[in-house]
Amino acid sequence: MDSLHSQRPAVLLFHGLCANPLELAPVAKSLREVGYVVETPAMAGYGVSAATGEQLPVPPFEHWLAEAEAAFDRLAAQHGRVAVGGLCMGAVLALALAARRPAAALVLISTTLHFDGWNVSPWRRLLPLAYLPPLRRRMSFKETAPFGLKNERLRAWVEQAMATTQVSAVGAARLSAASLYQASRLIRHVRARLPRLAAPAVVLHATEDDVASPRTVHELQRRLGQPPEVHWFHDSYHMLTLDNERIAVARTVRDFLLRSHPLAALPATPTTPAWTDHAQHA
Repeated sequence: MDSLHSQRPAVLLFHGLCANPLELAPVAKSLREVGYVVETPAMAGYGVSAATGEQLPVPPFEHWLAEAEAAFDRLAAQHGRVAVGGLCMGAVLALALAARRPAAALVLISTTLHFDGWNVSPWRRLLPLAYLPPLRRRMSFKETAPFGLKNERLRAWVEQAMATTQVSAVGAARLSAASLYQASRLIRHVRARLPRLAAPAVVLHATEDDVASPRTVHELQRRLGQPPEVHWFHDSYHMLTLDNERIAVARTVRDFLLRSHPLAALPATPTTPAWTDHAQHA
């Protein structure tokens, strides 16, 4: 590994439940452009295939967390400092990871500690029934418009992709009851551990989030071990990383990390990439 690469701090980002790393692409690209090493792992039974929408059998959330820990440990061995974050349930997974590993910073986008957004169907109240073992293995729930997107052009594209291939950049056309059951267990696990999480944190959330209302943000502000930096977005829905304000979202994440998880000051050479200017001002 080249020495410049090994000096660069890392960022580990997790996509949402029954989704894939495509939804994090704008944020990951922005961070890589300034010099961070960014990984957006795809974990078996947590996400779905970006090509077919197929999901492997859903394991207990502890398996997801073990995979997240292995990814963190690998990055930490190579790069020292690792910031963690994610979108939706990926942000919840990042919080669980930060309770077990020394995360340098937390990036929490559209965090979902409560499924209580304005587009959440009344059937959500019946979820405990779907979690019963016989039903859990067979039931799934269809995703519905607006698919977390305020942008009508993107929404139409997602709707077409889901109809033809059962998957899109925002995830699968259906959420399995097994996945939602493990997500509910993960949420309970994390909510019990919020006060012990004292890493610098940034929270990005839409005021009109259709999946998770501002209640989640207020809980993070009240219960995290260190008050987070909060940014509200007014022209997007749940999929902040892809919606109308995706450029501002990526910039907000980048600027926060440049302050709280700064790039190493590298020696100036003719081949030094342009991002060193940002490092000097971080």
